[in-house]
Amino acid sequence: MTVPKVITVYGTRPEAIKVAPVVTALEADDRFDAFAVSTGQHREMLDQVNSMFGITPKYDLGIMRPGQSLNQIVSRVVEELDAVIEKERPDAILVHGDTSTAMSAAITAFNREVRVVHVEAGLRTGNLFSPFPEEANRRLISRVASLHLAPTAESRENLLREQVDASTVPVTGNTVIDALLEATAWNTTFADERLQQAADSGQRLVLITTHRRENLDTMSAIGKAMRRLSEQYTDINFVLPAHLNPRVRDAVFPHIEGRSNIIVTDPLPYNEFTKLMGRAALVLTDSGGVQEEAPSLGKPVLVMRENTERPEAIEAGTVRLVGTDEERIVAESARLLDDDTAYREMANAVNPYGDGKAAERSVAAIAELLGVGQRLPDFSPVHSSE
Repeated sequence: MTVPKVITVYGTRPEAIKVAPVVTALEADDRFDAFAVSTGQHREMLDQVNSMFGITPKYDLGIMRPGQSLNQIVSRVVEELDAVIEKERPDAILVHGDTSTAMSAAITAFNREVRVVHVEAGLRTGNLFSPFPEEANRRLISRVASLHLAPTAESRENLLREQVDASTVPVTGNTVIDALLEATAWNTTFADERLQQAADSGQRLVLITTHRRENLDTMSAIGKAMRRLSEQYTDINFVLPAHLNPRVRDAVFPHIEGRSNIIVTDPLPYNEFTKLMGRAALVLTDSGGVQEEAPSLGKPVLVMRENTERPEAIEAGTVRLVGTDEERIVAESARLLDDDTAYREMANAVNPYGDGKAAERSVAAIAELLGVGQRLPDFSPVHSSE
């Protein structure tokens, strides 16, 4: 019997983190001939994650060029990956989430009549242009996928409402929790002495991340809110691992210059970011992945977006949408920093996203799709009180 070949395609740091547990599990399973392909959409950050999780892509497509448009990224992924498919003849291609890499790889595989497996399938905001282009990307992938690995029951219901065949939508939990649990066991120290001192100081720490394309026009308000909070809470350290996008930095940096209790760094390696998140009292973010990770560590999260495709933690009470209005960001942050009762209500460690076994369920579902195994029972979240 021929062993089925499975290729995992990814290109950004968040994708790499979330597919790492699945790639590792597939490559260790003798039922598959499995390997990874990197598009290199996030070069330096991607290489860090590959190294940490011990993953060496068989192919690195190196698609990025200075100043590329989204269409140019898509075009290069299609062209370069098509040649790999022609050579390798895979039985399935696995993609993650909603990036341009994922959508391009899914369309390329479909056009080659290769089955598409979609990890983290079924997330929806209901607004095709928010976030842009991620909402459109994930909807397009759902149209061509043969297997939809939904992280939660709510994601599964989103797909069923779109008439996706229920038999193709197992609920696996989110693989980011698998990666997070592995990373928290690592012995990590901070390379930046300022971070190590802040972590060791005993003072409260607020972690802030912002990078969303949809927020670029209003991101200066986030910078203004950061400055006001740093002035109001001089005994708290505020840490901003700043995205490398010049537009992000130009919008935020002018408002926070000169504040000694705002620590600005370049993007942190995943192990250091995970450790910092575990040390934080509060997280402000517009990141999708952080919305999943921080509640798993019992951290309240204020999401600086107008909507989210991850409503489960909002329903659980560990995440709150605050948008990008300066006044609201300051007010909601102050409420949690000043009111112990309000803080404890959010910091309840309810984990709606995973139990560390999402990769195992994902591999079992892929094995069933390719005729070499059976899937496992669906993931069901367990509250900390149960």
